[in-house]
Amino acid sequence: MEYVSSLGSAQGNMKEMIGDSPFEKGGWGDLFRLLKYKANLKHNARRLRKEMTDSEKKLWSRLRGKQIMDVQFYRQKPLGPYIVDFYAPKAKIVVEVDGSQHMEEGAEQKDAQRDKYLKNQNLSILRFNNLQVLQELDSVVEVIYQEVKGIL
Repeated sequence: MEYVSSLGSAQGNMKEMIGDSPFEKGGWGDLFRLLKYKANLKHNARRLRKEMTDSEKKLWSRLRGKQIMDVQFYRQKPLGPYIVDFYAPKAKIVVEVDGSQHMEEGAEQKDAQRDKYLKNQNLSILRFNNLQVLQELDSVVEVIYQEVKGIL
C-alpha cells in the first residue's frame, strides 16, 4: 500500500523557512502529525467534493469557514484507506452523513470496520443519516458543536 502525507513535502520546506515554533505544544512534531492516506484516493475525493449530496452540501454550509469554535473542517477527506465526509484534525472528529447505501446488506459490517480503523487513529466518529441533516440541521450542528467543545 502506498500512503502519502496530507502535507507532502511542505512539512520540511515550511520548517526550514519558519524554524521551530515556540507556540506549538510539542513543536513541529505535533503540528505535522497528520494521518496518511492511500494516494489513489485523492482523485476520488476530488470527484466526491464536486458531487456532494444535498444533505452533505447543507451540512457543509454550516461547517465550512471555521464556524464551529474556530475549528477547520475538511470535506471528502482521504484518511488511511477511506474517504470520510467531513474531518476536523484539530478536534480529531470525523462526521459521516449516511445515505441509503448504508442500509444495504453488508454495509453495517463495512461501516463497523471503517469505524474501528478511525477509532484506532484516535478519532471520534459522529454519524447522521441524510434525513437528520435535511430535516434537523440545527440539532445535527449542535451535536457536532458539543463534541468539539468536549474535546477542545
